[in-house]
Amino acid sequence: MIAIVNGKFFIDDNLITGQSIFIKNGKIVKISADQILDRYEVVDAKGGYITPGFTDLQIYGSGGNLFSAYPMADTLRQMDNDLSAKGTTGFLACVATNSKEIVSKCIEAAKAYRNEARGFWGLHLEGPYINSKRRGAHIEAYVRKASLDEVKELLDRAEGTVKMMTLAAELQDDSVINYLLDNKVVLSLGHSDANFEEATAAYNKGFKTTTHLFNAMSAIHHRAPGLPVAAFSHPEAMASIIVDGSHVDFEVIKMSHRLMTGRLFLITDAVTECQVGPYQHQLSGEKFITPDGTLSGSNITMLQAVSNCVRHCDISLNDAFKMASLYPSRLMGISSKTGSLTVNSSANLLLLSDSLELGKVFAYKSNFI
Repeated sequence: MIAIVNGKFFIDDNLITGQSIFIKNGKIVKISADQILDRYEVVDAKGGYITPGFTDLQIYGSGGNLFSAYPMADTLRQMDNDLSAKGTTGFLACVATNSKEIVSKCIEAAKAYRNEARGFWGLHLEGPYINSKRRGAHIEAYVRKASLDEVKELLDRAEGTVKMMTLAAELQDDSVINYLLDNKVVLSLGHSDANFEEATAAYNKGFKTTTHLFNAMSAIHHRAPGLPVAAFSHPEAMASIIVDGSHVDFEVIKMSHRLMTGRLFLITDAVTECQVGPYQHQLSGEKFITPDGTLSGSNITMLQAVSNCVRHCDISLNDAFKMASLYPSRLMGISSKTGSLTVNSSANLLLLSDSLELGKVFAYKSNFI
């Protein structure tokens, strides 16, 4: 049992000081100013911030290997360990548009690792059912329209490990979309050429979110508002965004946050250096590119994304924390269990200095896969 003392933290919109967070069996059991009993191990936060561990719903690799290039349980274990050390205590391993063989191997790796997993929550399949007009760095040869039989076979094989899918809704049959929704897969509209009306229709059908807002979709035009404005305008649609300054300008992130507060959340879309397989990534400054120069992924951590929100986008620290923890947990339907500082919630927590340097990570097995 652990008691974290002398820290400061946000509950709702209030900054709390002078109270301790009590942890038992990986859960928060009490938040109070009560006297610390002898049976608790005391951790002194020394005036730093205490926040829920971060959640990244779109990451391709961390710690050395790209998951799709090395689709094994060992790669997921490597990602789990490396991400936890950097403050990300929950993540979906992302698989880009790829061959059926690679996707199958990724699914088998997820099933093999699931019982051991701590922060690994499952898979996010970004494709292959996307629009080739907005494929970005995705490989066109693998892009295709979904068939109901193929989707049924995929989910049967996945045995619950596929948690999220990015689709171009305008190209898919309602039977496919309804089947995925009936099987509790979170659908994200992305790599899509949907116009405003098509995107709004997708959100109304049950698409809950949008993949890396502004990237791989139409731009905003005053006579053609497109997908971004549909996401802004829909009262329930959420959206992920990459706050590295390369994928989206910080001024546009500021605007998006003002329009989507509570619905906009952070992802890294991070990849690793890779020189094998169909997806090869080279580091170019603060971002990764493919050999032909196409922007292909970020080189930031979730903590860096939070810091960029505060330092460059006029986003409050409290809301930056929520964008990295509460909002993605809410999207996945588990915000009662993780992503906030509440009694009975997961005690996956971070200690951060005033300058947002990572001091300590408390990481426990999540059991969300």
